[in-house]
Amino acid sequence: MKSRDEALALDAADPLAPLREQFSIPPGLIYLDGNSLGVMPRAAPARAQQVVAQEWGTGLIGSWNSAGWMELAPRIGDKIARLIGAGPGECVATDSTSVNLFKVLNAALAIARADAPAGTRTRIVSERSNFPTDLYIAEATAAERGLELVLADSPEEIRALLDERCAVLMLTHVNYSTGRIHDMAALTRAAHEAGALTLWDLAHSAGAVPLQLSDCGADFAIGCGYKYLNGGPGAPAFVWVAPRHAERFWQPLAGWMGHAAPFEFTPGYRPAPGIRRYLCGTPPVLSLAVLECGVDSVLAAEPLGGMAALRAKSLALTRAFADLVESRCAGHGLTRVSPRDDAQRGSQVCFAHPTHGYAMVQALIARGVVGDFRAPQILRFGFTPLYLRYADVWDAVEHMRQMLQGEEWRQTRFNQRAAVT
Repeated sequence: MKSRDEALALDAADPLAPLREQFSIPPGLIYLDGNSLGVMPRAAPARAQQVVAQEWGTGLIGSWNSAGWMELAPRIGDKIARLIGAGPGECVATDSTSVNLFKVLNAALAIARADAPAGTRTRIVSERSNFPTDLYIAEATAAERGLELVLADSPEEIRALLDERCAVLMLTHVNYSTGRIHDMAALTRAAHEAGALTLWDLAHSAGAVPLQLSDCGADFAIGCGYKYLNGGPGAPAFVWVAPRHAERFWQPLAGWMGHAAPFEFTPGYRPAPGIRRYLCGTPPVLSLAVLECGVDSVLAAEPLGGMAALRAKSLALTRAFADLVESRCAGHGLTRVSPRDDAQRGSQVCFAHPTHGYAMVQALIARGVVGDFRAPQILRFGFTPLYLRYADVWDAVEHMRQMLQGEEWRQTRFNQRAAVT
């Protein structure tokens, strides 16, 4: 892509272009932060109003039955399953990624250690660059169980840690700070050959990268509802468990919604069959209803080629952006950290600057180009092909070029840290 006219021509020929109309995007804004918080679907306000004014306001408690509130979590889970290569009845939308990680990590550890000789399988293996909440949950779980959390310092070191001591390999499929994709099939196979189980965090994959959990033989997975699934801030997450594992363990948060018959009100816990035992407390109906609008916005791509078509456009957008930044913004200390190989890159592009990355991102935001910053030095840009255009890519890079040449990032206001970066 060598000119804005070429970008406009690509947009005119884009079969996915009509999907942008599903979203409410502020005029003049180039939003490159869908990997942190997706854009609001136009259907979301009306759906939220329907739940508040009609289902709650008029139906009141009867809406648990008449409006189907009790079935929201598994119904949305089945929709998400279509995006992650899983089958119906294998996924539920519930709780947060951190809570779901705690559930499945404990389940995976119990299963892996039950199948191993005593005194073996004492390690959780991950990588140091994994998203911090995953490491915090794993660290606390390891300490409570008397186990060890072992971290690889590079993707290449992971395989060396897969031995008889490893119980669970816990990885985020697309690295949040580099955009690098792990080879899920190969690493799952390697973990199984070592006698370990796998736990995949799909926060930066679901809705952006084609996934085949069942075909890969994965064991457990969790993911986020408010990034590429466009479910709104704090949207419920999801949890998937391979059917062969689903009924082998009581997940540790054995709440009443995970009971086989919640309204029997018996004192003893009897887990629900299958994935429903991974539910816990009362579902957040308002948040789930809005999340469904976001999931539906991704599923709207199915008649146009589905995840394969979204992936192809995502790669074209990220490739164009990265190449244009390198060619048009050279000489300002930016270093590309996202993989150049399409097969190894998720739906984001990251650059590093040794000292002024935060201020540069803030200066771009002031120009209407929204990305984000991840400490210590990453300028991060997410590309959601549902609503981003090729012209957005060209214009974003032009704004970056002007910002860097004018050294706008030096302004005091762009160097004052906010609570959220």
